[in-house]
Amino acid sequence: MSTIPHRELRNHSTEILRRVEAGETFAITNHGRPVARLIPYVDSASALDVLRDAGRVTTARPVDLDSLPTASGVSSREILDDLRGER
Repeated sequence: MSTIPHRELRNHSTEILRRVEAGETFAITNHGRPVARLIPYVDSASALDVLRDAGRVTTARPVDLDSLPTASGVSSREILDDLRGER
């Protein structure tokens, strides 16, 4: 990550934004103190697609809660129905 003063960002914004679009990240400083980070924009849907395609995440599948075993012999649906009936 490159560090640049805010004045350089102001004076060379077109060039810096072109570099960000190409994937570079910048720490922006004000009087030598980091105040912001300029990173490439990534659409969250496409980021998930990239992670899924790389095998780093898997897509959740629907689960039939009624088919899961229960410790008490009472299904979560029955417990929720009972709790909701008390309102």
